[in-house]
Amino acid sequence: MIRYILPFSFVFLLLLIMVPLFRRIAFKYNFVDVPSRRKVHNKPVPLLGGIAIFVGYILAIFLWLDSFRLTFAILISGVLIVGIGLLDDYYKTRGEDLSALPKIIVQFIAGLVLFSFGIRIMGITSIFSEGMIFFAPGISLFVTLLWVTALINMINFFDGADGLASGISIISSMTLFLISFVKGQEVTAMLSVILMGSSSGFLVYNFHPAKIFMGDAGSAFLGLILAIISIEGALKSATILSILMMILVFGVPIFDTILVLFNRWKNKKPLYIADKNHAHHRLLKKGYSQKQAVGLIYIISIIFSLVATLFLFK
Repeated sequence: MIRYILPFSFVFLLLLIMVPLFRRIAFKYNFVDVPSRRKVHNKPVPLLGGIAIFVGYILAIFLWLDSFRLTFAILISGVLIVGIGLLDDYYKTRGEDLSALPKIIVQFIAGLVLFSFGIRIMGITSIFSEGMIFFAPGISLFVTLLWVTALINMINFFDGADGLASGISIISSMTLFLISFVKGQEVTAMLSVILMGSSSGFLVYNFHPAKIFMGDAGSAFLGLILAIISIEGALKSATILSILMMILVFGVPIFDTILVLFNRWKNKKPLYIADKNHAHHRLLKKGYSQKQAVGLIYIISIIFSLVATLFLFK
């Protein structure tokens, strides 16, 4: 356990130093999120926090991750995801939104990069007999791309209140770290603890009232890393139990996304058009403050994660 303290501390302190620097750069170049009808903030907020998270995470994995394959897979796919996210954030600074199509295309390309580096869901255990059912390459690619793009977008959708996406990422990465540590998966444990440190360092400035936002660049990158950790760990050769554990680890964003998409479909609205029907929006409408709403979602996420860890001891 001690070997994980140094990378956590390094990236946590690095984010504490870098975030104020990127905040000043964002104000200097007017790279700020403009308030709008569906936003919960009422004044411009700097949008370059995601770059700080990305830089801190990449530096930490180059120093501590004992896997060239994963390091360069994360670097290449991360550049793609952060790049398109940064473009989307630029549109937000102009009070506009980037269309969904280029974002989905880049997410698929990033997923293809991961697949080419061996980061893929290989198969699932048979429920009728012992052993694995290995997927054909095409099915493995489809399932991997589906999981990667789904998690990227679920975390992105959830980034709608101060400290929400970063806090959920801390809880999820902490749970993934515990699962990896107990199973002796040192590489995914290291990826998890570095994500925990970078998200924690950012949360210092992102909790309500937020001094900076991570933007789409940051939330999409967090979703990408969580997808990589889960695939390399529990989902590499998935069991029914590991799938259930991952559903619980990411339970809050998964169920929130399903509910939101169902409501959009029921109301005959485009699935990709953002609205104010996510869990945090609903809680705010009921009169909860941002801190109360985010805190309640934290608690629910922690409960899901605790239930997931119970399966480790079955």
